[in-house]
Parts: sequence; C-alpha cells; structure tokens
Amino acid sequence: MGVVPYGSWPSPISARLVASGGVGLGSVLLDGDATYWVEQRPADGGRSVVVRCGADGPPADVTPAPYSARSRVHEYGGGAYAVADGIVYFSNVTDGRVYAQRSGVPPDALTPDGLWRYADLEVDRVHARLICVREDHSNTSGEPVNTLVGLPTERADMPRVLVEGSDFYASPRLSPDGGQLAYLAWNHPNMPWDGSELWVADSRPNGTLAAAVRVAGGPDESIFQPQWSPDGILYFVSDRSGWWNLYRWRAGAVEALCPMAAEFGLPQWNFGMSTYGFADPERVLCAYAQGGVRRLAVVHTPTGEFRPLELPYVEVDSVHAASGRAVCVAGAPTEVPAVVELDLGTLRCRVRRRATDERLDPGYLSTPQAIDFRTGNGETAHAFFYAPCNVECVAPATERPPLLVMSHGGPTASVSSTLRLAVQFWTSRGIAVLDVNYRGSTGFGRAYRRHLDGQWGVVDVDDCLNAARHVVELGLVDGARLAIRGSSAGGFTTLCALTFHAVFKAGASYYGIGDLEALPRDMHKFESHYEERLVGPYPARQDLYRARSPIHFADRLSCPVIFFQGLDDAVVPPSQAEAMVAALRAKRLPVAYIAFAGESHGFRRAENIQRALEAELYFYSRVFGFTPADPLEPVAIENV
Repeated sequence: MGVVPYGSWPSPISARLVASGGVGLGSVLLDGDATYWVEQRPADGGRSVVVRCGADGPPADVTPAPYSARSRVHEYGGGAYAVADGIVYFSNVTDGRVYAQRSGVPPDALTPDGLWRYADLEVDRVHARLICVREDHSNTSGEPVNTLVGLPTERADMPRVLVEGSDFYASPRLSPDGGQLAYLAWNHPNMPWDGSELWVADSRPNGTLAAAVRVAGGPDESIFQPQWSPDGILYFVSDRSGWWNLYRWRAGAVEALCPMAAEFGLPQWNFGMSTYGFADPERVLCAYAQGGVRRLAVVHTPTGEFRPLELPYVEVDSVHAASGRAVCVAGAPTEVPAVVELDLGTLRCRVRRRATDERLDPGYLSTPQAIDFRTGNGETAHAFFYAPCNVECVAPATERPPLLVMSHGGPTASVSSTLRLAVQFWTSRGIAVLDVNYRGSTGFGRAYRRHLDGQWGVVDVDDCLNAARHVVELGLVDGARLAIRGSSAGGFTTLCALTFHAVFKAGASYYGIGDLEALPRDMHKFESHYEERLVGPYPARQDLYRARSPIHFADRLSCPVIFFQGLDDAVVPPSQAEAMVAALRAKRLPVAYIAFAGESHGFRRAENIQRALEAELYFYSRVFGFTPADPLEPVAIENV
C-alpha cells in the first residue's frame, strides 16, 4: 500500500466503466412464466431495449435495433411498453408511434405517423386494444393535449378518445374482468405528488366508458399506482395521512390497509412506476421507505398484518408479483442494481440480470454512512457520506480529503445507499462524497417533502451547505477543498450555493437552471406550473424569481464552475447554461462549458457520459491542485 495524496489514487473504476460498463434497468413486467424489463444501454447510443427472460435460460432481446422502447410523454416518459400472451407493445421514441412486436417478425406499427406520443400502455383483452395516455402535439399554438385513448392491437388505426378534459392522465388500469377502468387525473398547477384524483368508470360492451366516479384524491392529496387485486378490489397509495400509505376501495368505501410512518409511494416523474404487486388475493408484496432506505415487505390483506422481509437490499423499484413469485429491481451498498426474482415461499432470491457483469474488488468500494444533521430553523436533514476507499493507497497522515457534495434532481427526488459506480468513481480516487437528501426530498413523509414549497433555492441550498459544514466539523474532510455538483434541479441548487454563499470552492452544473424567470416562458407542459408551488406565482412574485436566479448575481460568484449541457434539451434549454457561462466569462472567472449534440435532458450516450465525468475530474484537479492518476483529455478552462 502506497502513500498517495487524495485525488491522485489510481482506480479500476474508470469513467469508461461508469459510462458503458453497465445498463439502466427498469420497467419490470410479468407475463406467465416470463419476466420482461427495459435496459437503457449507453454503449448502444442510449437505446432502450425490451428484454425477456423465461423461467429458465438466459435473457434475450425482444425489440430489435434501431427501435428504442421509450416515450417522451411529459418529456420524462416511462410506461413505454406492455406485454400480453408473449406479444410486446411498445412506444418507439424516434417517431413516437406504438408498435406490436410478435415473435419472428419485424415490429408492426399500430398508430399513424404524426405529432403524437403514447405512454402507460394497458392491454384490454376484452376489446382487443391498448388503453394508454396520448399526448397530442399537433396544435403548435397551444400546449399539448393529454387524453386517455384506446387503440386496436390487430390493425393500424386512429386511436379512440376515451377520457378527456383534465390537463394530465396516468395509470389506466383495468379490473381483472375488464369491466372497470381506474385512472389518475390532475390539473395545473399541481404536480401528481402534490394533488391528483383517482377515478373509476365502467367499460361498456362497445368499448366506451360510462360516467366516472371519483374514489379518492384532490388538490391536496396525492394518489399513486391504482391496481386491482386478483379478486377485483381496487388498491392505491395515498398520502392523506401525511405518508404515502396503502388503501383499498371496496363496497364504496376507502379503508387504510396498514397505516404507518413509511412511504409506499414515489413522486410520479415517470409513467409505469410500481411499488407493490399481488402474489395472490391475500398477499401484497410492497416496497416501503423509512430513513432513506427502501425495503420489501408482505402485507396480509385480510388483516393488514405487515411483515418486513429479511433481504439484503436497501433500494427496491419496479415491484411486480404473481402466483407466489415477485420480481423487482433491487440494489445494496455493495451490489449494483439488478433484476431480482423472489420466491415468496422460500424467500430465495435469483438474480436475472445485473446492471453490470463487472465484478468489483470490494477493496475499492466505499460503504455509505447515514448522517442526520441540523439545518435551518433547527430542523434535521439527511445525507449519505462516502469516505475515500482504495485498497492500494493511503493519504499522508496530515491530509484531509476533498469533498464532493451531490445535490439530486427533481427536486422532489431522493438518493439511496445502493451501489453506484458514479459515486465510487470519486471515492476510489480519494475524493469523499456527500449525497444529500435535502428537505423536499421524497421518502421522509409529506411534511418533509413540502418544506420546499415556496422555498426552492433556499432550504435545499441551506441543507447542502450545512451537510458540508457538518462533515468538516467532524474532521472527515478538508474544509478548504469543497465542491458541489448537481443536474437539472440539482444544478440549480448547485448554482445557488456557488452564487449566494462562499462555502464551496468549485462546482459542476449538469443542465442546471440559472434563470428561474425563463421557466415560465420555456418550460414544457408537465412542469409549466411547477415553479408556482416551489417559488410563487409569476409574474406576481417576479421579485422572488429574480432574487433566486444566479444569472442576475454572477458578480457574487468567486469560484470556478464547469457546465455540461445537452443541445437537444427541452426541459432546461441550452440558453440557460450559455447565459451563465457568458456571465462568468464577462467577469473573467474560471469557467468551462461542454455541450453535447444529440443529448437531451440526461445524457444517454456512453461516450458523452465518459467525457463529462473525465472532464469534471480534470476540472477539480486544476482547482484543488492534485494530479489524477488517469490520462485525461484536457478541458479548455477560460480565465485561468
């Protein structure tokens, strides 16, 4: 073991490995004995591929190149495919059309070419059709129109509108006999995690719907994942108690299944999200979050008895169950996310696919430490701290490591302690990481989530600052070498922290927001009113928008910043980053800007992910004065 300064440790966890050595896993579905999921493959240009795995045998691709099973409804997509009797129906991101993929033949288009997008596909066997959300972009003079539509599965035809009138729809779910349709609806200015409604309508023999009945929800109650049990009872998740808990609707009444201070739901940024499923009418397998950890449990439906399962996973998503088995995407502090199948009788787990087949030496893996810290107004916030870890190296005894604070996006998202190579990339090189679940994050109840109302750019920033101060006071890191990074909303938090405070010495903004006033002008429909809750009504509170926009206070910046931006980003347009870069350039502060053609909101191509990560490391090495062990392509840093 050699003595090497922090930041200069050699590591096998390369940027290339982070970018192309793994795939994104999600959207698990079951069809008979087969399990399906979607793999997002950076090494294949970010293409999303539907994969099938039978009861035995290896996984096999279902959707062929160049098709990509991804939707752009709400820009974030999700729910891009459905499967029934071995036939896969999917939305193709390049043309927005829905296709049927039958075995042995090319995909068959079911929808016409045009300015339409489709998501949240549900198979209606009774009427030989799909029911899904359609987003109509054909009216270029106004915002897109969202509806629920039915489209035939046996022939290409214009979809038939089934439900309309609300600004947004999600989660169309048919009862087991096909006689009832449940769905979610909400309207501006709410986001679905602020307030949404659950409706149920009878399905007539001709395929039309009878008048719908509102079951639950409203402007201040968030409903998540309606789902019918095998015996025809409607279940859903509601935060009416202050926590996203499980409820059911039977005999015309809503009843809580197992009330507790835990989160069984998630903010619905994407379609098709699932945190629970039915092994049989009497057992619900569910993922629940407490203290930033999301584990699995079984709930006995006749009694509401809650039984946690003793499994090694700390993050569980995309939960589905049927016939005594369950499948989900799960991860642990020393295990990358994987598609995991669970036998509910024996509780034996079987990994069907890992995000990467690369076997990592645990000597290079940093184990997260959960940290609670005091922050603004005497409240408590949460984070995961990762100390530097490398079996080959130790630092000089007198040195403390640099710290990289990570501010997650959303902002109503959260971070977990599951193994992420993008974190271990830094810690294995001798740079500590602090992943912050600032107030406003999901997983700690509605009250914690609502701390961000009217306070975006204030409490999230305070929490990142106080988290960094906390670990400095503990003597874990070097207070003179603090950096912060974030993407999208996390990029906004990053830019605010760098502009309005002098705690951090460098930062990296990935498609971050610099000008809040640009949001009401440029934002897509889904988030076009989001800032009204997070900041205030515009233009009535233009003063707040300007006061919290880093672009207007670039003269206060006094440290280097690097910007990364996709040129096709419709959520945070390139003009945001370019305006900030111009301001720093004019002030003659060190600044770097790297833009990627063909990338949108979130980088998908391996070569771009690798370039961004290596460029960020190079940037910090110049700012903090260490020499990376990696051979890095230099970055053009202006005003050095």
